[in-house]
Amino acid sequence: MRWTTIALLIAGVLLRPSETQETLPVTVLNCCEGDIVIVLDASSSVAAYEFTHMIHFLSELLGPFQLGRGHVRVGLLQVGTEPRVEFGLDGHTAQSGLRWAIRNTQQLQGDTNTVEALRLAQRLLGVRPGDKRRDGPPKVLLWLTDGVEPGPVEEPARELRRAGVAVLAVSTGSSNYQVLRRTVSPPVEDHLHFVDVDDISIITEDLRDAIIEIIRADRLQVRDITSRSAVLQWRPVLTAHTGTYELTYGPSADGAPAGGRVGGPGTSTTSNRGSYVRQILPGDHSTWQLKQLRPGTTYTASLRPESNQQLLKALSVSFTTLSDVSVAVSPTTVSISESGPDSVRVSWGPLQPSQVRRYQVEYAVLPSGEVRTVNLRSHENSTLLTQLRPDSQYLVTVTALHLNGQERAMSVKACTQEVVPPLEDLQLRPAGQNSVQVEWRGRVGGPQGYWVSWDGARPASSRLPPSPSSLYLPSSSASTFLTHLAPNSRVCVSPVYKTARGQGLCCTHTHSDSWQ
Repeated sequence: MRWTTIALLIAGVLLRPSETQETLPVTVLNCCEGDIVIVLDASSSVAAYEFTHMIHFLSELLGPFQLGRGHVRVGLLQVGTEPRVEFGLDGHTAQSGLRWAIRNTQQLQGDTNTVEALRLAQRLLGVRPGDKRRDGPPKVLLWLTDGVEPGPVEEPARELRRAGVAVLAVSTGSSNYQVLRRTVSPPVEDHLHFVDVDDISIITEDLRDAIIEIIRADRLQVRDITSRSAVLQWRPVLTAHTGTYELTYGPSADGAPAGGRVGGPGTSTTSNRGSYVRQILPGDHSTWQLKQLRPGTTYTASLRPESNQQLLKALSVSFTTLSDVSVAVSPTTVSISESGPDSVRVSWGPLQPSQVRRYQVEYAVLPSGEVRTVNLRSHENSTLLTQLRPDSQYLVTVTALHLNGQERAMSVKACTQEVVPPLEDLQLRPAGQNSVQVEWRGRVGGPQGYWVSWDGARPASSRLPPSPSSLYLPSSSASTFLTHLAPNSRVCVSPVYKTARGQGLCCTHTHSDSWQ
């Protein structure tokens, strides 16, 4: 394929410039209905480096949800001296717009006025003082904080919980555990997370699962539709010991089923009207594959939980099977992972080895770099692109060359990581009692700033250990003067780059409280 052909594909299949297409969990898509309001600590106590990590974390956390009324609505407000709503619950109905808005949020700065931010969140969620739990879609408040002086947050959080809002919190700093424990909704072990901002991505899946558990909608979903099969998926409401599911399905044109003999668990029989099938499924099932369907036909399926312990409503859904005409459909998804300074991994699917002769991957640095090509066999769905330019944006196109002569291509943008050299030198020069002159040398023209941390001296009357302190300095800095250091304080300096923090150096300043 020529480079001009790649350029023409952008308009049809390329995502928003700031995104890459990704494979989303099928259990999350169209699974949920509810309102989520993010209360993001953007005060001056949050370093720009930490704020960037929080923003990226939120973007990944919310990425799989289907947005809009009847699905998931998301609002975002920042904590500052005067908290500000970035966008309301009806602000975004597509993931591309939501991700762009989150990643382009500018830090508010100012004081940590969390109490007023929670009051503002109440209004955003439609909660008034004294409200009690009401019917309607579930509501979630997610609070991200560095833990510095949140203020008396227990009362507004209590009002939110009383109104039925599930309160969750993530702390990236030295927070008061007891305060946050009293703030969040139970279970605390699922709704309260303490994590270093550098490692915040490790809680993405657990926190998303906790949110899904709160806002999961009772829906019968259909996935993996082919010309002759489909998979039904639902939220489990039974167990193997509490009941069974009665599944009924058939072509919509044949009308509703009129009864007939029903088989035992996992078996099926054809009803006495049209082509409807009834099956009894064990209570521990949450998916079921429908087979031997007609191509290009609209089906209606109904799932009725049967239990002698509680009354549960039936779920239904309609879907249309694919035509039996052989069409080149691969690839339908292309994703980028394992991004490094000089390499990225590109993956695609679904695999169709019986229909595809080979795959061709073309990539070039934007806007007008040289195109390179990799050819792969029909059973391969991933390759590592190497020898790339650091901190650059690439256009990657995957083309499936089908046996019938058809071609299908999909393009995404991929970004290589910035090179983050370590700090080259660090020296401490004593400058008086409990004071030190810190001098360092970083890569010329490299870092955007430096992160300095040390142990501050504790008050003479206190038995608590020394409290850690930190300071962010611009790239033009090569030294700083620190006072009130704790005995044997460990001073560390790390270079901060555009996308990551480089490896730093640490030195121990040795002195005693009686230094003369």
